[in-house]
Amino acid sequence: MTSSAPQLSGVVEMDDASAAWVNGLVSQGQAHESCVVALHAVLLKVARHEVARRASSLQLHGSELEDVAQQATDDALMAIRAKVSGFRGESRFTTWAFRFVMFEVSTKMGRHFWRERRATWDDAIWEQVPAGLVDSPEMHIEQRELFATLRRAIDTDLTPLQRRVFVAVALHQVPMDAFARELGVSRNALYKTLFDARRKLRVSLLAAGYARPYFASAGR
Repeated sequence: MTSSAPQLSGVVEMDDASAAWVNGLVSQGQAHESCVVALHAVLLKVARHEVARRASSLQLHGSELEDVAQQATDDALMAIRAKVSGFRGESRFTTWAFRFVMFEVSTKMGRHFWRERRATWDDAIWEQVPAGLVDSPEMHIEQRELFATLRRAIDTDLTPLQRRVFVAVALHQVPMDAFARELGVSRNALYKTLFDARRKLRVSLLAAGYARPYFASAGR
């Protein structure tokens, strides 16, 4: 790959490394193929790291992790090749390219969640939530009373959409970007729904005599 700046519309003072990536992708023949192979390796490393980081919350392991990482990398590379002419050099090429990987990982892990373990409102989730939201064993009785109150508030005080969002994002820890795409709404709209749900639940817990809403940090 050469390091001379590519002749692309709108590109201003592109750094040499970014120019080399872009030149390789817009070239043909062996130079192009070598660039694609090298970029795939870089993207796969990022995808594997991101998949591993999210794996525990979605109960992914073994070959599933590698499958998601490979699929995300392949799709990200395809999108990058299709859109490279629009890269304007306002950031490093790798910074720009990594956004495609993060998007694809989030999308594919979100689809895995909905295929394998849809967000449900059942007793099982309450066996998992308390351990991460209390400070010490001495709080066990109080925690059970707290979550019983919280469950009632979720059932009675939230709208169906607020309930679905809170259970998925705050309790099941579904990635917010993936859940927003599942619902067909913007991330900002989803965040507003979650914010309103938390606010309602906080008011309910305060009214019930709980000065500290333990769930407040969940799902951020």
